[in-house]
Amino acid sequence: MSIYGAEPVGDLAEFFVLYEDGSVGRLQVTQGEQPPALARAGRFVSRQEYLARLDELNTATAEHVGRLLADDEERTRGDYLELRGAGIRDESARRMSGYQGPDVAPAEAERN
Repeated sequence: MSIYGAEPVGDLAEFFVLYEDGSVGRLQVTQGEQPPALARAGRFVSRQEYLARLDELNTATAEHVGRLLADDEERTRGDYLELRGAGIRDESARRMSGYQGPDVAPAEAERN
């Protein structure tokens, strides 16, 4: 694709960075083959090392989100059971607690 009046930018050189804080970056530059100056402390790494670290970060993020969702489910279910045990209708208890899980038998709600 070309844009009328735009000059070609040339070939892109790609560099991969592992920063001191453990995050990663991918830089694309058009000015030569030399690595650009980094704005913060880090080091240039191979594409393979970058992808391996990126995979680690994605896995850690997915695990963290999974724990947050599980904690939220536990909290909202507990609130829902308390509300149901207090005689609040199912629809209202769900709305107030934010619980969206499976239906709970009335006997289980009364035990909590």
